[in-house]
Amino acid sequence: MSDPKKTSLHGKHAELGASFTDFGGWDMPLKYASELAEHKAVRATAGLFDLSHMGEVWVQGPEAAKFLNSALAGNLAVMKVGRAKYSVICNEAGGIIDDLITYRRGEEKFLVVPNAGNAPVVAAALAERAAGFDVTVTDASDETSLIAVQGPASVAILHELVDEATRGHISDMKYYSADDATVAGFDVLLARTGYTGEDGFELYLPNEQAPALWDALMTAGANHGLVPAGLACRDSLRLEAGMPLYGNELSLEGNPFEANLGPIVSFKKEEDFVGRAALEAIKAEGPRKVLVGLKGLGRRAGRGGYPVSIDGTQIGAVTSGQPSPTLGFPVALAYVEPAHAAVGTKVDVDLRGKPEAFEVVALPFYTRAK
Repeated sequence: MSDPKKTSLHGKHAELGASFTDFGGWDMPLKYASELAEHKAVRATAGLFDLSHMGEVWVQGPEAAKFLNSALAGNLAVMKVGRAKYSVICNEAGGIIDDLITYRRGEEKFLVVPNAGNAPVVAAALAERAAGFDVTVTDASDETSLIAVQGPASVAILHELVDEATRGHISDMKYYSADDATVAGFDVLLARTGYTGEDGFELYLPNEQAPALWDALMTAGANHGLVPAGLACRDSLRLEAGMPLYGNELSLEGNPFEANLGPIVSFKKEEDFVGRAALEAIKAEGPRKVLVGLKGLGRRAGRGGYPVSIDGTQIGAVTSGQPSPTLGFPVALAYVEPAHAAVGTKVDVDLRGKPEAFEVVALPFYTRAK
């Protein structure tokens, strides 16, 4: 097995005393001092994340929109320039290869951002599916860094590093939009996106400039409660926000309708996208299982793989679970049989041989105040 890859910010994390973990083939910061403190900082003030392990694939050309509508399950052609869209890329059987965000940077220019471990697979799939279309597919993952500022203080922190005109633009940016900006003297793609359930921004720029931008953000955030944040709190934050994680809730064995992602699958578009026939059949038949939120009625948390049952009969399994730092009770995502997916359904989670009471609740568990 090859050694995990390192982002351009690895040295910064080491200086800050980070604990590292292998994630998607990358040596990434798990936490710095306390994942609980980092989680609470993102909810109350702000956290700074290195997401440079994510992929960046550029799709450009006269048929870029038509091509993406054929390659992905969503309708990317209707997206306006400057906006972003969450979608999935599926195989012929309707299985999820990855979930991803696509930014429209021009009429004929899109940026597709897959997850870390799937980035090479997605880039290869897009390149293969581009045959016959007037487009170019360019994998820029190895040259691109991604830094995220997430939390209520994110706007104020960025305001410290931009000119007056840009301050107003940042404040007015809509959720799931992106634009070119100059931050701390660096030209970046600035997106109002994130995976924490909080307001925040993601900044794309070349690897060689990322360490200096990281330092500038840390300095600007010092008076706003900004802390460096690792993957551990990113996982607890996205779980509270009810956001699925590839490898937990999403996989080749599952499909968008089971994962409550049916609304992002477009059957109205004319393109015969990969997996369309299989997904139309799945929608017509109804899913065999459905993703639900579970609230613990006790103090013990369920973990991925733990069985979910009613009256001793297994009806599903947990995909992600842990105590919620924000809400004060255990939360979990689980796939269960559709007949038992109604809000209010009481279930048991098998915690290593001991049943623990949980209840099906509406997702997300946590929603930030607007």
